[in-house]
Amino acid sequence: MSTPDLNLLVTLDVLLTEGSVARAAKRLRLSPSAMSRALARLRETTGDPLLVRAGRGLVPTPRALALRERVSQLVLEAQAMLRPAEQPDLNHLVRTFTLRTSEGFVENFGAALIARLAAQAPGVRLRFMHKPDKDSTMLRDGTVDLETGVVGKNTSPELRTQGLFRDRWIGVVRTGHGLGEGEMTPARYAAGSHISVSRRGLDKGPIDEALEPLGLQRRIVTVVAGFSTALALARSSELIASVPERHTANLRSGMHSFTLPLSLPPLTVAMLWHPRMEADPVHRWLRGCLREVCVTVPETAS
Repeated sequence: MSTPDLNLLVTLDVLLTEGSVARAAKRLRLSPSAMSRALARLRETTGDPLLVRAGRGLVPTPRALALRERVSQLVLEAQAMLRPAEQPDLNHLVRTFTLRTSEGFVENFGAALIARLAAQAPGVRLRFMHKPDKDSTMLRDGTVDLETGVVGKNTSPELRTQGLFRDRWIGVVRTGHGLGEGEMTPARYAAGSHISVSRRGLDKGPIDEALEPLGLQRRIVTVVAGFSTALALARSSELIASVPERHTANLRSGMHSFTLPLSLPPLTVAMLWHPRMEADPVHRWLRGCLREVCVTVPETAS
């Protein structure tokens, strides 16, 4: 059985509404002969005459009368479906968004984002998911709506990305630590006891690569998976945590932070989403809220 031409639904709707081939042709901007051919196709497809001659006019058959209301509703729904999405009514919006991000990002920006969403759309809920890797499968299959992170060579090219802020590496120690005073040099920094942060448990990263040309190497005492854990350890020990500045602003309160005496490229923290969510007005609103939060949250913490 061949697939019917769904364009005939629009033709049928107009014919049944006008009850005239000539008027239907004028409304659809077709010639009377083209409309007559369309009616012939409809009769062949439905197996019913649909409109039959009665005096000088046409009257609908029982099948046409039974179809008229259903066809009209189908055409209206199809037209609504193909229109650009309307702006959502945020006051009555009920939706849960899943964000995949690091714990540090949630701890630093999460509260401000939740507050902003609650003020504009009280029915929206956020579900934060830990980000152990850069695999984009969850964005692709819809399990995750939005993700944050540093865009790198392994980022899937199909994803949409937009920068949120630029960050830089800094050193952090507890208040009263010996590195809190005096000039910071590469040798003095490298000579301390360090915490390495790596989700994959690696011993070396960009800081170690920057030290190598200087003939220096950090003494890494422990490796942890996140910046919040590194800062918690540094707060209660003699260890040095090296973390992104803005990413950890709230977490460093009451600690001593210093600029690393190394030449390191800046970090660009971005949000990532799948192209299928690009035009969704509610998702677009969420992205805007996240951008605004990242702009307004203070860049540093004492």
